[in-house]
Amino acid sequence: MMMDYKPLRKLQNLRIGYVPYSQTLDKPGDRRRFPYYASKRGLRFEIADPKKDYDLVILSERADVSVWSRYPQAKLVYDLIDSYFAIPRTDFKGLLRGLSKFLSRQTRYLQLDYWKAIASMCTRADAVVCSTEEQRHDILKFCPNVHIILDMHMDVARAVKSDYCAGRPFRIVWEGLPQNLGSLKLVSPVMDLLRERHLIEMHVVSDSEYFRYMGQYGKSNAQAELQRILPDVHFHEWKESDCADIICACDLAIIPLSLSDPFAAGKPENKLLLFWRMAMPVVTSASPAYVRAMRSAGLDSLTASNEADWLEILERLLGDEAARRRAGTLGKAYTEREFTEASLLGRWDAVFASLGFSL
Repeated sequence: MMMDYKPLRKLQNLRIGYVPYSQTLDKPGDRRRFPYYASKRGLRFEIADPKKDYDLVILSERADVSVWSRYPQAKLVYDLIDSYFAIPRTDFKGLLRGLSKFLSRQTRYLQLDYWKAIASMCTRADAVVCSTEEQRHDILKFCPNVHIILDMHMDVARAVKSDYCAGRPFRIVWEGLPQNLGSLKLVSPVMDLLRERHLIEMHVVSDSEYFRYMGQYGKSNAQAELQRILPDVHFHEWKESDCADIICACDLAIIPLSLSDPFAAGKPENKLLLFWRMAMPVVTSASPAYVRAMRSAGLDSLTASNEADWLEILERLLGDEAARRRAGTLGKAYTEREFTEASLLGRWDAVFASLGFSL
């Protein structure tokens, strides 16, 4: 008996829409995810308009789920990289999120239960892309076709650390979005203790201005915010052209996360992999994703669960050049083994293959 064979449709022949984080495609979620893939695979796409017809639409987390969950045409891929399903149903911000998105015109239709809105979007999607095992487990309740794909930082990691001989002062660096500066409060007491015992400098690489609320209200100055958290910080404006040089000129990177906040603790290891691509030694909070990555790289002694852990690990690395070199080189070896550009692009290939599309 002959089997029916249905050839895969070529991605290059499709009308593809993409709902971005910003219209200029300059946000990290745009630069490091689907648009990066599209540029490498030579795919054309346009900013998606729900009034138009497409063969394929890729939705970022900025997509209006009240509209796109009702979109009847096209195959939909929902790139849901944050742990919304981990937020407790009693969370105050979570309870207001649906109303806030409607009032700020981020959604066309009012959906008071934003957890349900995200679930409906996952149900409508033909494939969902996420970033951790925990997310995948939650999303599988709504969509059977779930893929884990991390960020592609190749354009950012333009420098690689080679000299692990720390100078005086010892330089510690944090990099990230200004909306996440509050995570540095977790290590502020630790930094105060370190300053009493050692000559250290704190460096921060971030955007100088940001909006505190809903990504469009309460314009704030990151440096002013930072001074309230950690005094005597050296602030560097984030630029792709020199970000890696600034980071590699420091001696150690840190990634603190609030382990009591399910949304924060549910973050993937993207930032850790970015530092490791530069061969930077890194200390992180003991979140599930960071613990898994550290263990896989052979560095499971560099995650902290409390202030005492942070102090012990940082102080140990301050005085041990060999340990810093080991942390940086093993981290880089892990990214080069498990997260090459080819393997990450291949994961996006697999998403589209699952929908009947090929290159």
